[in-house]
Amino acid sequence: MAAATTSVPVTDGEMPAHVWLPPSGTGPGLLLLQEIFGVSPYIRDRARDLAELGYVVLAPELYWRLDGRVDESRADVLEQGMALVAQVDWEQTVGDAVAALGALRSRPDVVGGAGVVGFCFGGGVAFSVAAVADVDVLVAYYGSALPQLLGLADRVTAPSLHHFGTADAYIPLAKVEEIRAAVAGPEVEFRLHDGAGHAFDNPSPAFFHERASADAWDQTVDFLARRLPVRER
Repeated sequence: MAAATTSVPVTDGEMPAHVWLPPSGTGPGLLLLQEIFGVSPYIRDRARDLAELGYVVLAPELYWRLDGRVDESRADVLEQGMALVAQVDWEQTVGDAVAALGALRSRPDVVGGAGVVGFCFGGGVAFSVAAVADVDVLVAYYGSALPQLLGLADRVTAPSLHHFGTADAYIPLAKVEEIRAAVAGPEVEFRLHDGAGHAFDNPSPAFFHERASADAWDQTVDFLARRLPVRER
């Protein structure tokens, strides 16, 4: 399933983006927001996975204003990603993501609502988008900025699913429990994955936790089926 290249109009230009269509050609929309490594092969694989479930998936290049890209052939991939994310203007990036959500909703092939899914850096951006824009669902994998965004929690009213590992070196378990308490509500599902570190869904050997990845994906598929179902046409 190949991606098509597109763009999203924002206040100061055109943000590059990629779109994947489901086999039916139409479906609910999912805005997919990247890790610190950009719209990487891993994020593209997850986009295809979501499209195969029946969703129209849009993945914007949130680093489009920055100089440089992550070169995954180098050994210092994490350092590259950290250097790029340090350049990000958070409010501008959230605004870009909100614009991408609007572009997704306006597509004629999107029927049945639109949600947002984010991994790591993108998990925090997704949470911020859900606080300021109308989304039908939110799925956040180990949102790295969540500890700094808890003041927005009461503004996130969409059905939400959060994934965290219990051995996350970047977001200690005590902080994860603070996040859980802040976001708790009848529309929120919160999943802890024993022994998993940060970025456990990323297939890189430096991060991957096979059981947590498989369990979290099954839970995500189930959540989306219940909360943003694909209607047979």
